[in-house]
Amino acid sequence: MPFSLLDLSPVPEGSDASDAIRNTLDLARHAEGWGYHRFWLAEHHNMPGIASAATAVLIALVAQATSRMRVGAGGIMLPNHAPLTVAEAFGTLATAFPDRIDLGLGRAPGGDGAVIRALRRDPMADSFPQDVVELLSYLGPAQPNAPVRALPGEGTSVPVWILGSSLFGAQLAAHLGLPYAFASHFAPGDLDEALAVYRDRFRPSPWLEAPRAMIAINVFAAETTAEAVFLRSTMQLAFARLRSGMPGKLPRPTRDLDAEIPPAMRRAVDQALRISAVGDRGEVREQLQALIGTYRPDEVILTGQIHDHAARLKSFEMAAEIMSSLD
Repeated sequence: MPFSLLDLSPVPEGSDASDAIRNTLDLARHAEGWGYHRFWLAEHHNMPGIASAATAVLIALVAQATSRMRVGAGGIMLPNHAPLTVAEAFGTLATAFPDRIDLGLGRAPGGDGAVIRALRRDPMADSFPQDVVELLSYLGPAQPNAPVRALPGEGTSVPVWILGSSLFGAQLAAHLGLPYAFASHFAPGDLDEALAVYRDRFRPSPWLEAPRAMIAINVFAAETTAEAVFLRSTMQLAFARLRSGMPGKLPRPTRDLDAEIPPAMRRAVDQALRISAVGDRGEVREQLQALIGTYRPDEVILTGQIHDHAARLKSFEMAAEIMSSLD
């Protein structure tokens, strides 16, 4: 089974965005050597702990720093952009890096109300399905007589994925015959039903003959269980602070999480992050096997917010070794 990596280009406490970008490029180089199939980056805005806001720019840097691995967006928040602009950006990437660029599309704003206003968005507008269809037309076969063309872009056939954490994305991906990636790493509530809807309602298309579903799994792997639990506390803290309206740089891990997060919030965070594999090699292997056996994805994309870059590298290296050995 292909396994991929989702990186938010995290900005840990004690560092800055330049460190984050440098670490992302370092991780990408290692990930290619470890056998990761795709390396995806996500669009977020106004987030002190995430350096991937200009997602297409960072994708270009990662593609330049690697040579074989697919690189793409997981995803671009399409309501923030004109479809033509996205087609031109990813058409340019696909022209510079042939057969290596992916385009995952999300419906969320990637930020709060202030971000929506700053992006000049109409908060009442909801034309996501129509925008996806328009974007696909720009990336499809050349239409010399079309009044508007994506140049570069047309004829590149950049693979387009629909991203989602609800039934809406599953229904749209099935209707359009596109691959579907579920954001189970932070919003697993509708995972079972969304996968069932997508598979049951999928209609073959020029882009895809049969359904192709990918799920996201958090991975925190270390030599000992205690160390893996310690590493995971960073993501739990970050998620709790985000939900409390206090986003910041990626927190340092703690060995006393209960002292940092109130019980009710802790339960909510752990439920949101329950699609995870945490522990030593044996434990992570067992948990990954169980998740794959339960949800039967065609691919998995691994992620995990870890404060220390060396520990993050080690976790993803161990995860790649485990995924490569699964039956």
